[in-house]
Formats: sequence, structure tokens, C-alpha cells
Amino acid sequence: MQAEDMEVPIINNLIDNGDRQKPKGKDVFKDQQKESEHYANSRGGCGSVVESVVSQLEGRGFDPQLLQPPWARHLSCQSSMESPNLEFEYGDTDTLTAELSELYSYTEEPEFALNRDYFEEDFRTHARGRRWIELTVEEQRAYVMRLLDALEVTDRDKRLKVARAILYLAQGVFDECDTEVDVLHWSRHNVFLLYDMGIFTALLELLSMEIDNNQACSSAVRKPAISLADSTELRVLLSIMYLMVETIRVQTEDDRPEWRTAREAFKNELGSPLHNGEPFALLLFTMVTKFCSMNAPHFPMKKVLLLLWKTILFTLGGFEELQEMKVRGRERLNLPPLPEDSIKVVRAMRAASPPASAMELIEQQQQQKRGRRSRRPLVKQDSLDTYNERDPFKNDDARDEEEDPEDTDSGIEGEVDPMDRDVIIQPPPPPPPLRPPTERVNFPKGLPWAPKVREKDIEHFLETSRNKFIGFTLGNDIETLVGLPRPIHESVKTLKQHKYVSIAEVQIKREDELQQCPLTLGEEEVEETSAEMLYLGMLPNLSQYVIALLKLLLAAAPTSKAKTDSINILADVLPEEMPITVLQSMKLGIDVNRHKEIIVKAISALLLLLLKHYKLNHIYQFEIVSQHLVFANCIPLILKFFNQNIMSYISAKNSICVLDFPHCVVHEMPELTAESLEAGDSNQFCWRNLFSCINLLRILNKLTKWKHSRTMMLVVFKSAPILKRALKVKQAMMQLYVLKLLKIQTKYLGRQWRKSNMKTMSAIYQKVRHRLNDDWAYGNDIDARPWDFQAEECALRESIEKFNSRRYDRSRNGEFAPVDNCLQSVLGQRVDLPEDFHYSYEMWLEREVFSQPIQWEGLLQNP
Repeated sequence: MQAEDMEVPIINNLIDNGDRQKPKGKDVFKDQQKESEHYANSRGGCGSVVESVVSQLEGRGFDPQLLQPPWARHLSCQSSMESPNLEFEYGDTDTLTAELSELYSYTEEPEFALNRDYFEEDFRTHARGRRWIELTVEEQRAYVMRLLDALEVTDRDKRLKVARAILYLAQGVFDECDTEVDVLHWSRHNVFLLYDMGIFTALLELLSMEIDNNQACSSAVRKPAISLADSTELRVLLSIMYLMVETIRVQTEDDRPEWRTAREAFKNELGSPLHNGEPFALLLFTMVTKFCSMNAPHFPMKKVLLLLWKTILFTLGGFEELQEMKVRGRERLNLPPLPEDSIKVVRAMRAASPPASAMELIEQQQQQKRGRRSRRPLVKQDSLDTYNERDPFKNDDARDEEEDPEDTDSGIEGEVDPMDRDVIIQPPPPPPPLRPPTERVNFPKGLPWAPKVREKDIEHFLETSRNKFIGFTLGNDIETLVGLPRPIHESVKTLKQHKYVSIAEVQIKREDELQQCPLTLGEEEVEETSAEMLYLGMLPNLSQYVIALLKLLLAAAPTSKAKTDSINILADVLPEEMPITVLQSMKLGIDVNRHKEIIVKAISALLLLLLKHYKLNHIYQFEIVSQHLVFANCIPLILKFFNQNIMSYISAKNSICVLDFPHCVVHEMPELTAESLEAGDSNQFCWRNLFSCINLLRILNKLTKWKHSRTMMLVVFKSAPILKRALKVKQAMMQLYVLKLLKIQTKYLGRQWRKSNMKTMSAIYQKVRHRLNDDWAYGNDIDARPWDFQAEECALRESIEKFNSRRYDRSRNGEFAPVDNCLQSVLGQRVDLPEDFHYSYEMWLEREVFSQPIQWEGLLQNP
């Protein structure tokens, strides 16, 4: 299938500089703050006039702070405080309690009591005065078997009541518990009991029935407004399945031996093609595409995406398992071990200080002028490097604080404005120690990463050296050094010491051999891993799955504007009756924002897992998913996501702690007020939003790594100022992936950009892995030729199609089968004909045989 034949979503004007998140009506104060920051950061000619007026007033003993309105003075105090380090530990998921609470919207809170009532109504007739936690295991199994039989009734309402009773069990019979720990304990006990009794298989059949329920789909399509009531059955079924997958997936130290056995069995069951010959994840992918095609607008997408993410995380494995699989894969291919554990290296990194904003610089100048009245000489911006080596982002082109992408054009080719170059700043005092001396010992000295060199880099180095000293080349020979001077020998020796051969390079080389010698090498033995089976099932509709996920990501992005033709992802959060009070409106607004954040979190984690597992399973599986993402405008979509106030997004407080599960079902509900909703929680940052940002940056890195045509897309969409604003988040892992993205495009941004962003260049040198002969900082790369960009994608597409055809197209193998030349055996073969063929056989003979003239002379002529 050609790229132009694919259905690509229309995502126009993704990098619209005016399409930023608008403040709400109550956030007038924040709006004024943004205007003040924008005015300070624009730093046009009038900025110097303001500074001169301020200096004259100071000379007369006047405090310039009095010229500022109260909100601006408040902003100055805020900006002078440096943002603290974010104590964030990246992992596969958040805590179990947080992951379970995100399954439910706040509008679903009344349904907790409904589940309890249906359970107690049925359980009362069975237990006769006893509680669930007082029953023996055998009695509990007997009751679950009774519920399982009741799930098979034809009455839809009765089935829903039974499903709610099962959901109450999976939620931990919270009415019989006193603490949240007890709820989680009984939830875990009940979930393993439900799985052992075969509840999941029964739920899978009911889910398939609901997906194929055309009546519900058609009524939802005709409805002008869809609410929670339209997806009740689906939400109950998906909630039970999510609780089972997430609870069984998480391992604890006190797990019983039978639970460990059940976990492995459930993992194999989810990953194997048990449901209609395909894995369970494909059924959920089908729900996503059906929802995005507007055929089933009532599907609860948040629950579907969460369940899909956790299913793939469970069956394929998380980041720790990926690292172990990578180590085993290198051992199997006889490759040297990895130079370091990337997970441990990233966790040991410290965050650097973010770039200083213009308001901070002005405030610093004013404080210094009030302290000393003497006139200070102008200090060149470049000479500030000597004072700020401790801080790789200090004074780093403060224009990028709120810089529009158009401003970078002049920074690539033109001259720097003298007003930007000359800044009145006093050398700062010696910095206080950032951490106690005891903590510094934990971090390795020197650069955090061992340098790497590809074999292609050694070949290129030797080719250049041979052309220079000998006058001819030897092709791909990296062993022969005859005729080259001694320093070249030493250089090659150093390069070979750091040579790194990836699993992907071995797979590409093996695939080339199989393409060239299909008969000699025979058929490839493909290991039936979970990733292989999932890819085989996704391959026919892969582009539809990718496009559907990106459509949902676009609809949930905070920078997206509401459009009439966009997908409605709020079907499982909007109540039947819209709010009528201010408090209800605020609660619903928080719920909607939280709903969107969870969708972004699930999609970003899902896409990253797919890319990483497919890359390890086979590089061309990763490449085809990457190409589908690129063709569907994933790169500008991610850049659009980051083209916002990223600090506000990461510190957003779109959660109401007292309404989170299981807190809301154990404790008494306090009275909610507008003040308590505005205050939010006391957390320093929002875990899921920071997790989503890091995932999206990692996806962007994977799409653009070693792909010069895609790197040019980053340059064309003017991503440098957008990414530099993301460096304000003081979290080491997020800064690392931002710096990686800036590193790969520095050679295209021009000398002037590099000159005016030396602090960012220094941070890249400190934190990002080095390639020994990669001149990323100078722009002399031979691979940066513009005429190769289109050819690169076309050649990659051709390699992917050859791989899929050889490995998965079974009909293609017929051309290598022996040919039967015996006339009798050929005519004696039985041919399956359609049932109505004998009715029209005479007409077919007349039309196709008797009425067609036969040129018998043509048989006698030489071909």
C-alpha cells in the first residue's frame, strides 16, 4: 500500500501559534500575568527606554516597584523564586491506588452505592445475615458460581444487576471495610477468585455482544447528546475487566503460589489468540476504530484505552522487562553486553536549572541597582559563560520564554540584535552548594553515558582518510590500514573500542541476506512471542489503529480547540442532567479536564510500549508503525501539544482527592465548596501529566532518531523554541529527551542559533550520549544533504513491504513450489465451483468459448 493511498486524518494548522490554551473567565489574574511576561520577553526597542527611565527614577531615590500594579508585584515575587526540583520517579504506571481511581469519573460516584445495593439484595438471600468477609473460601466460590450462572440469562436488566454485583466484589466489598488498605486487600482476594471461577471469559462474551449491538449503536448515532446512561452496560463490563487485569498484573511480596500461577496463566491467555483467533487487545483496538469512525459514539473511550494500555503492558511487559529482554537478545546474537543500564543512569541524573525569564533578569538588575548606586559597565553576553558554568541554562537566550516560532528565522541566518547581546548584569556571587556533600557521592563523575560508534561511522571515517592520504577507497573494509599515518591507526583503534552493534543492525543484515538468497537460507524460524502475535493481528488494519489513536490524542490535547466535526470523547463523563449550580459546574469542569489528561496518559504510554516492543521484536515492525505515525502527522501533533504553558500543565490540579476511589467509599464525604475545589491537592506536580509529557518526548525521539527527513520536519515546524520552553520543567528525564531532540537538529539551525544558545549546547554536551565522530555542533554532516530526504522514506517503505511480503504473505511462497507438468493430473484436479455454476454453465460456454474466435495460426508462430 502506497503512502498516498492511506487514509490520513486532516490535522491542519497544527502549529498555530495563536492556538494556545486560553485562560478561563475566573483566571483574569493569570491572563494579566501572561501579558506581563509577554511584554517583558518581547524586549523590543521600548524595553531599553523603560530601563533608562527606571534607572533615572532610582537615581532620585524612587522605588520603581511602586510603578507596578499589585498583580505585577506579586508576579515579580513569584518569578524571583526558582522552581524546585520535581521529585518524580518515572515508571510503567503510577501507584495502584492512583491507577484504580483514574478508572472512574467523578460523575460515576453515585454508581458505587448502586453496585453495593444490587450485591446486598442478592447476597442477602444466599448468606442469611452473614457478611462476605465472614464466608469461607468454598462458600465464596459457590456464590460466585451462582453469579456466573445468572450472567447467562436473556433479560438484559437482570444481567446488568448481576454484573454490578460482580463489580462490587471486584471493588473490594468496601461497605464491609474500615480502611482503604482493607478495600485493596479484599479487592485483590476477590479478583483472583473471580478469575479462577472463569468470570473473565464470560465477561468477554458479553463484551462482544455489546460491541455488536447494532441497536444501541444506531440509537446513539441519532442522539443529539450522549451521556453516561448510554454506555452503562459497557462501562460496568470494562470496569470489571480493568480491575482484574490491573490487580492481577501488579505483583506483591505476599502473593500466594497459586496467585503467581494464575498470573502467568492470565498473561498467556490475554496474549494468545483465544478470542476469534486474535488476542484480546485486538478486540479493544476494534472498539477504538469503531468509535473514531462515528459508528459507536457511545463507547466509553477512557475505559477502553486504559484497559488496552494495561493489557499490552501486562502481556508484552514494562520497561524493566524490556531491558531484560534486550540483554537476553544481545546474548542470543553473541553481541557484547550493554555499556550501562539506561534506566539506572537516567534515575541518577539531576535536573538542571531552567532558562531565566526576562522578568527575572530585570528584577535581578533592579535589585543590584538598589544595592549599589554606582554606574556599572556593560558586560557582553558571551562573557557571562565564565560566571555561569555551574548552570547550563542560565541566561540562555531569554527571548525563548514566550518566543513565537517565527522569530527563529532571523536567528538562523541574520544578525543578533545588539540589545539582545548587551545585558547589564553584575557577576553573581559564588553559588551555594545545591545538595549536601553526602548526596554528591551517589552520582558518577564525568559524563553519564559511555560513547558509542556505529560501524557506518568507522567506514565513513576510513573512507575520508583513504581519499585524503591514498587517493582511493576499499569499500566497506574497516580492517586494512595500509598506507595510513599512525594517528589514523590510533583513531580507528579508539573508534573500535567504542563500537556498538545494535540488535536492529543485525536484524537488517539478516533480512537482506534472506531477501537475496531465499532458497539457500530457507524459511526463517519466527519465535511466537506475544509481540509477534499482536503485530500479526494488527498488520491488516495497522494504519486505521494508528490514525484512530492520534485522532483521540488530538481531541484530548489541551491546546485543541473545540470543533463541531471533532470526536466527542466526553461520552463517559457527561451526566444525563447538566449542572445547574456553580459548584456543580466547577466539579464537572475538573472532571472533564481530568478525563482528557487520563486519555492522553493512556495513549502516550500505549504508543511508546508498542514502539519499544516492536523495535526489539524486529526493526521493520517498529519502522512500519513509525511511518504510519509520521504519515498521520504525529510529529506536528506532539509539537502542538507542547506549544502551551507546559509548567501550568504539569502542575495542574484537576483532581478532587475526597472523590477518588477508594477514599470516597470508605470515608465520610465532606461538604464540597468552591474554595476547596479551587485549592485542589497539595502535590507539587501532577504525576500523570508529567508522565504523559515524557512519553510524548520519547515517542518523538524514536520517530526522528537517525531519520534526517523527519529531523527536518522538526526544523520546518520550528520546534526549537517550543522544546526550549519545556526545559523549564526541572525533571532530569524530561530535560534529557528535550535535549536529545534539540541535539539532532542543531546542525540544521545555523551557526547564529548555536552561537546564541551556547548554554543549551553545553547542557547537551553534559547530559546526552556522545557519538565520537558526530559533529552535531558544527553542521558538517554528510547525511544532511537535502536531496536525500524523500528517497530515504521511499527506500524504507520498500524495505518494509519486502519484509512483510516475505514473512507474512503465505501466497507469495507459491512461486517456489514445484510445477505439475502432467496433463492428466492437472485435468484431474478437483476445482471448487460455486453452487449456481451449473445453472449458467451453457451461457458461460457460449460467451467465453464458442463466441470467441480462436487464432490457431498464432500457435505455430515463434514467440
